[in-house]
Amino acid sequence: MIILWTDGLIFILIITAILLLAHLRKQAHFVRPWLAVTHSRTGMVSLVFLLCFVAIGVLDSIHFKSPEKQGHDIISVLDYWATPLRVRQEKSYSAPFAAHLYSKELLNTADNGTIWGYRRLKYGASHLKKLAHKQDDIMQTAGIALLKGVAVVMILFYTYHWLLQIDCFSRRPVNTVFASLLVLSPLIYMLLELSANYHVLGTDKVGEDVFYQAIKSIRTGLVIGCLTTLIMLPMALVFGLLAGFFRGWVDDVIQYIYTTLNSIPGVLLIAASILMVQVYMANHQEQFTSLLVRADMRLLFLCLILGVTSWTGLCRLLRAETLKLREMEYVQAAQVLGVPRYQILYRHILPNVMHIVLISVVLDFSGLVLAEAVLSYVNIGVDPTTYSWGNMINGARLEMAREPIVWWSLMASFVFMFSLVLAANLFADSVRNAFDPRRVEN
Repeated sequence: MIILWTDGLIFILIITAILLLAHLRKQAHFVRPWLAVTHSRTGMVSLVFLLCFVAIGVLDSIHFKSPEKQGHDIISVLDYWATPLRVRQEKSYSAPFAAHLYSKELLNTADNGTIWGYRRLKYGASHLKKLAHKQDDIMQTAGIALLKGVAVVMILFYTYHWLLQIDCFSRRPVNTVFASLLVLSPLIYMLLELSANYHVLGTDKVGEDVFYQAIKSIRTGLVIGCLTTLIMLPMALVFGLLAGFFRGWVDDVIQYIYTTLNSIPGVLLIAASILMVQVYMANHQEQFTSLLVRADMRLLFLCLILGVTSWTGLCRLLRAETLKLREMEYVQAAQVLGVPRYQILYRHILPNVMHIVLISVVLDFSGLVLAEAVLSYVNIGVDPTTYSWGNMINGARLEMAREPIVWWSLMASFVFMFSLVLAANLFADSVRNAFDPRRVEN
């Protein structure tokens, strides 16, 4: 097993989240809002979709050396499972579910002549002897896959009911989760079954499967959103609480730091940092023997720069909230009783600002995913060899201008990115409604 820098940070983030939830599950002020989230249909549906994306990202973060080649090829568990999609490369563009290339070329005929036509794909629909049966084969495969997906969910539902001996039909969160799975599971089964024989989202210029590219891009979006949050959260928490609680020269210094940082154009700072990383890797090539390692280091530095430039907004919110909380009676009473300041910050201030932290983190996640797409579009984002929705959109610029137009790469990146961002935003709305202390339930 090979652990890249971003892999290690992802595992640390998952372990930290599990330990934090185990620690906070006994605290009523934390459990009560989350129970409200579980009773929100929108929140639970979006959470199921988010967990599906997270599962794909985790599978794509477990790397090992490829058994297929003798070189230093590094693949993930997701790559291993998706080997047919990864290795079946066509000659060039092909449309979704197509059996021929998208552009005409000279073809040799049986009588040693040539004609101008569409070449048959090497892998797409290659199992069909007659192309007239393609539509029936697609419908039959999709129908069987849908039935398999529904059957799996129903088995899980009744197994859950049998093991716990409870009436699942009367439990709203359970019903919502299984209803979401009833939509998601058949869709996943259908895509997997169809992708075994077809390029369901077509191929790109070099003949690589676009569906495989879109799935691989999920990890990049999650890394940008999660690791950037992991980097910026400690700075925002520490500086925000210190500025609001101590005030005076401490507040002035921290305000000066984030005001100065906000005055620097973020795009220029990111571009300069990425250029420095590229120069360092070019001068120390012996440390980066694999393209994946080089791309991972650039992705890590992009997360670092985004984290350094995105903590200021949350810091301001926490400073303002801490200024209000330090004037509360229970905080002043603790100061009079001689409670150390660090204990006041940890026991009285920090728990009462966690709703702001949680809401801001979930809301900023979708913004960071979109930021990666924008930065990659202007060529200062992730490495060009890294699978990302931004690189797919960047590559689609020229494809949209050719004739005939190649639209499926842009559509695939848009659909996957839209699904992740929409699920994150809907879940953020549910979390905000549950944790907002000013919200009164009717």
